[in-house]
Amino acid sequence: MLEYLTIPVTAFQQNCSLVWCSESRDAAVIDPGGDLPLILAEVQRLGLALRAIWLTHAHIDHAGGAGELAQSHQLPIIGPHEGDQFWIDGLPQQSAMFGFPPAQSFTPTRWLHDGDSVQIGQETLHVRHCPGHTPGHVVFHAPQIERVFVGDVLFAGSIGRTDFPQGNHEQLIASIVEKLWPMGERTVFIPGHGPESTLGRERLSNPYVGGT
Repeated sequence: MLEYLTIPVTAFQQNCSLVWCSESRDAAVIDPGGDLPLILAEVQRLGLALRAIWLTHAHIDHAGGAGELAQSHQLPIIGPHEGDQFWIDGLPQQSAMFGFPPAQSFTPTRWLHDGDSVQIGQETLHVRHCPGHTPGHVVFHAPQIERVFVGDVLFAGSIGRTDFPQGNHEQLIASIVEKLWPMGERTVFIPGHGPESTLGRERLSNPYVGGT
């Protein structure tokens, strides 16, 4: 069975998530934006073996700790899509701009594309490319537990910002409607910030995409 734990990190309270296979105890960390000692303490507390870093996109609060964690624990960085290379290259500047600890740029071990999959232990998650917030944003769908890790594409009652470089509002709406809604109304999404919600609830009542 796939299990997960959400750990808010950084001053931006970004929802970093540990995901793991309950049988093997192998784990991946989604969007380690910072506060690495806190994340690693949870890995140890849960008795997990951290095997990979998965990134939804490369904004500082999601990817700021990825380079350091990959280097210190010899972990592959999986994702996002190549469209976010310029954000990765700019991580040192992003960290200085927003008052974060110095962040390393890096080259992901593997870029992700729409229709790809990632595996941890005996569990597989499906990748969808969902541009709009950033051009290279991806999400990780776990249909076996009706969950999807959406980064900053969709929030409870809101949607991702599109006023950053290469953001695109029309693309973001299309990503939500064409990629997320087909995952099913009962699917719970874990956003990059704030509480979980269901796709059905947001499709009904979200002021930005309700009724789409």
